[in-house]
Amino acid sequence: MSRRGVLWIAFVFVHLGVAVLGFLLPNEPMGDVYRVYEPWSDQALSGHGIVGITAPWVYPQLALVPMVLAHGFAWIYAGYTGGWAILVTVCDALAFAMLVGRGRSVGRTVGAWFWLAFVALLGPVGMYRLDGITVPLTLAACLWLVGRPWLASMLLAAGVWIKVWPAALLAAAVIAVRRRLAVIGGAAVVSALVLGVVVAAGGAAYALGFIGDQAGRGLQLEAPVSTLYLWQAVARVAGSYIYYSRDILTFEVTGPNVDLVIAVMTPVLVLAVAAVAVLGGVKAWRGASFAALFPALSLGLVSAFILFNKVGSPQYYTWIIVPLVMGLVLDRHRWWGPASLGLGIALLTQLVYPVSYDGLLRAEAGPAALLTARNILVLALFAWSVVRLVQVRARPHLHARRSAASRADGVVDGLGAR
Repeated sequence: MSRRGVLWIAFVFVHLGVAVLGFLLPNEPMGDVYRVYEPWSDQALSGHGIVGITAPWVYPQLALVPMVLAHGFAWIYAGYTGGWAILVTVCDALAFAMLVGRGRSVGRTVGAWFWLAFVALLGPVGMYRLDGITVPLTLAACLWLVGRPWLASMLLAAGVWIKVWPAALLAAAVIAVRRRLAVIGGAAVVSALVLGVVVAAGGAAYALGFIGDQAGRGLQLEAPVSTLYLWQAVARVAGSYIYYSRDILTFEVTGPNVDLVIAVMTPVLVLAVAAVAVLGGVKAWRGASFAALFPALSLGLVSAFILFNKVGSPQYYTWIIVPLVMGLVLDRHRWWGPASLGLGIALLTQLVYPVSYDGLLRAEAGPAALLTARNILVLALFAWSVVRLVQVRARPHLHARRSAASRADGVVDGLGAR
């Protein structure tokens, strides 16, 4: 059997297994699908209001599109929840086909195996969330960035209007891709279209409401910054405990000086992301190639967005898939280390949620240790990306620049290195 055939068999088994695990594991890892996505989409389809248009919403407006589309698959198996799993699998299959191609590129094959391993280790939370839609969308965009920057940037912008995180990859593309005006132009077209439709539908007041909703949140339990408060809750320190926020529908932590930490985290996040972007910009100005710069820069921006965020849902760790796959596609020997860290992050995330989440909510030491280990690995991944960015070669010789550009064009845009 061909290498490509084995990959596709593995794809089917991994997605089927993860979909079924959503129904078997504790703590309802697919709960968001039928508790929030289905009611929101039902409301829109029945004409009783559209979130983000007639009412404020925590997500950008295009997030409603996949929620509605999942109804089209609901008849196949297990109603809306099964329909959502099928929709995510179809989106993954389209991006997976792009990544694998004809199965002749070793880098693309390694990237494909990594993606499947990550999906299996992270478990159902990666499938039964909006992030399961944005990952294949952004991966397809990144594979097209060099050869089709207009289309790639439009896909990235669409991802931003579903879940904000692809903005990190869009920023990395603006910095690392030589045809920057095409990247900016494609994103501007999509954003203008979305905003135009929202305003025309009467939703001007809520067009950017998702930004304020995120900024006003407390410290989510699983966020790296919450680690100290989590251990204070484990130690039963007075005033430190875990509670459920009914406004945001998630568990948060509190303790001494928590309001100060909440207030400073958004500026810290902005500064961290800006520092990584400036470093990437300097490397681009000095002539760094796309192949060397983009994976490290995108990983740095994405991991900074996770590490310094006061929100830290388990599905956020799907965000590192795309930078790591791109790193493996373009320079697999250098990217084995961070890819291994990524797989460790995925496994620990699933062990925390949904496997031991009940114990974590009871502030037990074992689950807290698993979560802390995961957060340390995230810190290590961010540190690696920054070191790699610093090491990216600037002002290479003309021959090296042409070689790097040729490799980027071939591997990223479908020709593939044999």
